[in-house]
Amino acid sequence: MNTPRFNYHGVWAIYQFEIARTLRTLLQSIATPVITTSLYFVVFGSAIGSRMSNIDGVPYGAFIVPGLMMLAVLTESISNSSFAIYLPKFTGTIYELLSAPVSPFEVVLAYVGAATTKSVVLGLLILATASMFVPLQILHPWWMLSFLVLTALSFCLFGFVIGIWANGWEQLQFIPMLVVTPLTFLGGTFYSISMLPPMWQKLALFNPVVYLISGFRWSFNGRADVAIEISLAFIAGFFLLCLAMVWWIFRSGYRLKA
Repeated sequence: MNTPRFNYHGVWAIYQFEIARTLRTLLQSIATPVITTSLYFVVFGSAIGSRMSNIDGVPYGAFIVPGLMMLAVLTESISNSSFAIYLPKFTGTIYELLSAPVSPFEVVLAYVGAATTKSVVLGLLILATASMFVPLQILHPWWMLSFLVLTALSFCLFGFVIGIWANGWEQLQFIPMLVVTPLTFLGGTFYSISMLPPMWQKLALFNPVVYLISGFRWSFNGRADVAIEISLAFIAGFFLLCLAMVWWIFRSGYRLKA
């Protein structure tokens, strides 16, 4: 019995198509998040930051950089991958994809790989933009890059699941806009949870985004609200959970073959 060969051409074709779609909508895909983040720096970093003291010895403008990067990467990762797989469902071309000589693993690799590439590039562009507003120091650059890639990859997988689950444009936007974005704002994007009253500090630990921002912030300035081991365990666990969900979807054909 012959072992199925990896379809490099199929994966590369889907990957190129998704990257080309981003290039055609460059203003919406890249420029808009970067400009929006720049406005955050102007408002929070310059206007408010100039009136605030340092947080844990870090200037406020530099302190909010990891949180703003996470805010953009989380929302864009989910949006990019969910829209990428939802569009073939909406147009009916999903059946051509399912009947093509590409395995479920190759389909996920292509779509999630393209979305992850876009999210990582966006995160690095925001980092470059931030460096023009505030002096930045990255104590652990490799950890920073690892956190960025793993977070983007995990939430692109999550977005892939949402794109398959969604039955309409409203459902497609529901979780990114009404769940993930508020959790990110409440997860320490603009402040340290140690600044909260004791009761609210305990409640904040139930917010999963706290662990992402805390670990990512540690890679910049060596300070974190949560132990770095816990942050790594959380993002690794979420990644494995999303993988399991994608595996179950293709195994069961949930909302793919109906």
